[in-house]
Amino acid sequence: MIGTLYIVATPIGNLDDITFRAIETLKNADVILAEDTRHSRRLLNHYDIKTDLRAFHEHNETQKAQLVISELLEGKNMALISDAGTPLISDPGYVLVREAKKAGVMASPIPGASAMISAMSVAGIASDQFGFFGFLPNKQTARIKAIQAIAHIDQTAIFYESPKRILACARDLQSVLGDDRIVCFAKELTKSFETIKTDTLPNLINYLEADQAHQKGEFVVLISSIDKNNKVIGEEQLDKILPILLMEMGASKAAKLAAKITGIDKKHCYQRAIDL
Repeated sequence: MIGTLYIVATPIGNLDDITFRAIETLKNADVILAEDTRHSRRLLNHYDIKTDLRAFHEHNETQKAQLVISELLEGKNMALISDAGTPLISDPGYVLVREAKKAGVMASPIPGASAMISAMSVAGIASDQFGFFGFLPNKQTARIKAIQAIAHIDQTAIFYESPKRILACARDLQSVLGDDRIVCFAKELTKSFETIKTDTLPNLINYLEADQAHQKGEFVVLISSIDKNNKVIGEEQLDKILPILLMEMGASKAAKLAAKITGIDKKHCYQRAIDL
């Protein structure tokens, strides 16, 4: 019989935040694939899980995926875990799951903790519609472009940020979003120094700058959706300037300049330009 690939959610901080089913799955699997075996060993030791543990991370995923699938096809049951939370949410595993499904192997989710969902539940920001964007680019120019792309969506935008870049990211957010947008910084969720701050960006930047310790920990950042009135104003402004720009330059250049002036996504401006 073909084995099953279990995608197992693990705690994001507090070791008690794991389901009974997840513990039993990890105990009964033939192999556990872990993003960082040293990190995961602490969790396994805590629950006296003796299952064979192997490294499976972004640097060896493509190389090892076929080997794992071969063992699954031989009847072994494998459990994939990440360092914390639900695997494949900004973590390795996509290639393995995709290839396993192609080979006829069932991938079964064992649900549990997720930093993104946990942060959204306590942010005090609308959660009926949201988009998740993983980690933003490391370099400032690319990061600002990414922020500009999500600045005008009609839903809450969520992404992860590291302690090394959180202050620079906050300043970039302010440069694109302005001073009035409501943003949440949620860090160290479920841990001793759990902190959830929902405020305007000037106040959040003041918080980060007040103490170097405030920048420590892994962050979940949530940006409230654009105010509908502001979006209408932006669209009206686009309607006025785009025809003028198109008289002087091509659609691509006009869209790029219009995006800078209005703050509206360049792709949207370009589509409007070619429709005129």
